Amino acid sequence: MGGGGRRRGRTRSDDAELGAAVAGAQGGDERAFAVVYRLVHPGLLAQTRSLVGTEAEDVASEAWLEIARDLGRFHGDGAGFRGWAATIARHRALDHLRRQKRRPRTVGLDQEALELPGGQDTAEAALEFLSTRRALQLIATLPREQAEAVLLRVVAGLDGAAAGRVLGKRPGSVRTSAHRGLRRLARGMEGERDRS
Repeated sequence: MGGGGRRRGRTRSDDAELGAAVAGAQGGDERAFAVVYRLVHPGLLAQTRSLVGTEAEDVASEAWLEIARDLGRFHGDGAGFRGWAATIARHRALDHLRRQKRRPRTVGLDQEALELPGGQDTAEAALEFLSTRRALQLIATLPREQAEAVLLRVVAGLDGAAAGRVLGKRPGSVRTSAHRGLRRLARGMEGERDRS
């Protein structure tokens, strides 16, 4: 179970802090693990919520148990850790859905899910024009594949390759899904501005 390597493309401003915290947590530092949790949990919870809805807290807890258990086997940087944790969370969510014998569904996101990485990018530009409530409503209307790609790329801050590993798809396919989802959000935003 390793992740890591260098990622191309966008980086999150807290990747270096996360990488240092992961190293500390691997050495047994409980405070460092608390930093890891604080930096990763909001995106992880949003990801699980998009798949399992109201049972997201339970699924995220299962994911954190696995993350804590296998932390010593992780090798990589902060960005790699985000991808590794997202993969574990997705597997726990899919296991949960199999147990429940139902299909994944896209549901609304909470405020924490909209705390986007710094820097002006397409997603941030599209979402800043919408009220939080309306943004959540629009994201919930995206097809599941697009919503999941937007969540991993924008909310969790993963690059195309890492998001592709999480979803079991090619990076280009994930980037395309995220782009289409963001384009849909932008069209929704334009429609709202025209009606205002």
